Amino acid sequence: MFSSTMTKLQLNSASASSTPTSPVPVKKRNKLVESLRKVHLVGICGSGMKALAEYLTDCDIEVTGSDLSSSEELWLAMQERGWNVHHGHQEDHLASDVDLLIYSPAVTEENPERVSSQRQGIAQLSYTEFLGKLLQDETGLCIAGTHGKSTTTAMTSHILESSRLNPSVFVGAELCGYERSGWAGAGDLMVVESCEYRRHFLNYAPQFAAILGIEADHFDCYATVEDAIGAYAEFARNVSKEGTLLVSADSEAAVEAAKGASSKVATFSVQTMADWWATDIRSTPTGQRFRIFHQGEFFSEIEIDLPGEHNVSNALAATAICYYAGCSPMQIRAALARFEGLKRRFESVGSYRGVTLIDDYAHHPTAVAKTLTAARQRFPNRRLWAVYQPHQASRTTALEKDFVDALELADEVIIARTFAARESSAETEDRTAVQLAEKLSARNVSTLYCGALDQLIESLDDALRPGDVLLTMGAGDIDRVHNAFTRRLFRNHAS
Repeated sequence: MFSSTMTKLQLNSASASSTPTSPVPVKKRNKLVESLRKVHLVGICGSGMKALAEYLTDCDIEVTGSDLSSSEELWLAMQERGWNVHHGHQEDHLASDVDLLIYSPAVTEENPERVSSQRQGIAQLSYTEFLGKLLQDETGLCIAGTHGKSTTTAMTSHILESSRLNPSVFVGAELCGYERSGWAGAGDLMVVESCEYRRHFLNYAPQFAAILGIEADHFDCYATVEDAIGAYAEFARNVSKEGTLLVSADSEAAVEAAKGASSKVATFSVQTMADWWATDIRSTPTGQRFRIFHQGEFFSEIEIDLPGEHNVSNALAATAICYYAGCSPMQIRAALARFEGLKRRFESVGSYRGVTLIDDYAHHPTAVAKTLTAARQRFPNRRLWAVYQPHQASRTTALEKDFVDALELADEVIIARTFAARESSAETEDRTAVQLAEKLSARNVSTLYCGALDQLIESLDDALRPGDVLLTMGAGDIDRVHNAFTRRLFRNHAS
């Protein structure tokens, strides 16, 4: 899937709007990486860490790493890139000639490789600490918010790349058409998806930033929405006073967080007039078309190959921040028309016996509702199956009613076993998912709980009919459902 060479293909100089298959070769080296020859990444399979590995490789830095991930596809991809990656964590995975160890924020200081790093005197930084130091030598564009970070960051990166501004990029998901989630560019711009978890985004001090919205989430570090607003307010104050902070006017919490910013603040909205406003939204055979107004004046008409009002909002935010970074309306329009989307963001993954298969990362009730609404928009008058894998018992319990309201939008629902993530995988997590299924059934929603993948696949195989739409959602490993269907198709063809 990934190229084994570090050389990137040049863009076709005949058209600034053509979609690049891979970014422009890096010529400029960030000051922080000039002295690095070999870097070890602990937790390399994480989305942000994989983007960092791609960036470092583009800078001619040798990358090694380790992870607990069991994804065979991901391991093969990393081998193709030439990365020496170990399964599991052991002290001897860290070579003595490593210049720097970078660890995923989920990796604790008790990790054997971090312990070995300290004993050997090898410097170590967290992923967000390292990116924060990189940004000190770059013009940063940081995208934050409860929802839409990955898509907006990807759109922003794609627009800048298509406009020949050659950014460095760190996205939390793989860009379709690029087959990577990060790269080192030849320009001065650096685009970073900025996560609020444990206030990690406070390591960043960008020139340009966006807050796409703030809702209750990450209950293991934000007890209340007010706590989250406080963290975002600090993030807003980190934006350079010579820069610009873009804020969703549709989110009262985001507007509140921006009040203390010393930078210029601009608003965007798909619901009401703002500094940046999207209106006249119309469906197309493959997506949507809409008009953008900036400070009351017509800016451009945009077409995207993605459904859902939330993607109009994402494209609007990307448009505004790219305009501030130096892109023209024509460049923005041309690039967005060719944006192919992200892996696991309303991703069409094929079909199975006449059933359309869609996979999405949605794991918050707002995102689940928006994704199901987008599916209704794209596939009207078809039976819609929602296979949802809860992500963390704490989130599911705190937002249970909202999840029920969101999943009620589907015709048929299957609840998979909870993906524990940072929580323990005790039996209580499973009861949380069972209870969610029971609450849906009490609303007369056709719902089934399946605690094992094999059981889930068998249930779907018996119940799916040609013309159905199967939408899997969750931030865990629910996408394995589609891999299972693919294996069944191969077996059927072989027999």
